[in-house]
Amino acid sequence: MTGTDTSDPAALAPRLPSPSQEVVDDRFERHGVRLLLKRDDLIHPELVGNKWRKLAPNLAAADGRAVVTFGGAYSNHLRATAAAGRLLGLSTVGVVRGQELARLPLNPSLARCAADGMRLHFVDRAVYRRKTEPETLAALLRAVDAEGAFVVPEGGSNAAAVRGCRALGEELAGEADVVAVACGTGGTLAGLAAGLPRGRRALGVPVLRGGFLDGDIRRLQDRAFGGPRGAWSLDDRFHHGGYARTTPELDSFAADFEARHGLPVERVYVAKMLYALSALAREGAFPRGTTLAAVVTGRPFPGAPP
Repeated sequence: MTGTDTSDPAALAPRLPSPSQEVVDDRFERHGVRLLLKRDDLIHPELVGNKWRKLAPNLAAADGRAVVTFGGAYSNHLRATAAAGRLLGLSTVGVVRGQELARLPLNPSLARCAADGMRLHFVDRAVYRRKTEPETLAALLRAVDAEGAFVVPEGGSNAAAVRGCRALGEELAGEADVVAVACGTGGTLAGLAAGLPRGRRALGVPVLRGGFLDGDIRRLQDRAFGGPRGAWSLDDRFHHGGYARTTPELDSFAADFEARHGLPVERVYVAKMLYALSALAREGAFPRGTTLAAVVTGRPFPGAPP
């Protein structure tokens, strides 16, 4: 940043490193597993969790330019980008998947984006799928009158974001044997694994159906570090039907975890990750004596899918 530019995200005073909190839960204790919660949800009240770690390096690179990014109707990434724009005085544009949404009242998530000053541009799903193609991207930037803008990909996952998430692994280096995180686009896991020391591993729990993340994570690490880094794996059995989908069993588990530990459990990402860890402990996936850290990447948002 130059001069007294207030668009520097460091001016927002993030709480780093985020705290770790041990929880006593018999679903883990009976299998000899110690559970820590890595409270990334406490980094910043509006740029919550891994959104801070991925957005901060991108906002710094934007250097005061308008920011254009992408997401769905309930995107945590869009909300965080919009909030950052308001807090830092940056112009933001959100390209939203689903042209039909433009004809409906804004849901609470998109309404928050608009209230924070983000211009919303709705595109049909076919165009959205091609958003990374140079011609399609150029046309989108012309359509939103932002041809000189800084473009941040969907979910904020690019090389800069992956390098930003490496600090998450470094913060947990002496605390846990296995570190688990819910995955959308894979950027957090790619960086987390790179920051962990030898002998520690990262576990990703995808919240979308499809089984495509393995290649995406490898490509992200290649772009960020020039090759693979760290030990990591994915378990894609716990998406509960897909993104923003849930089941009565998942809802019951999340409500019980909230009641036991006084922690509001975000349903789209965090609940699926915690549910997966409980199931894996029951299956004997973690040797007795394992210290397991679960990264809490977000908080519940009013009006989000139940």
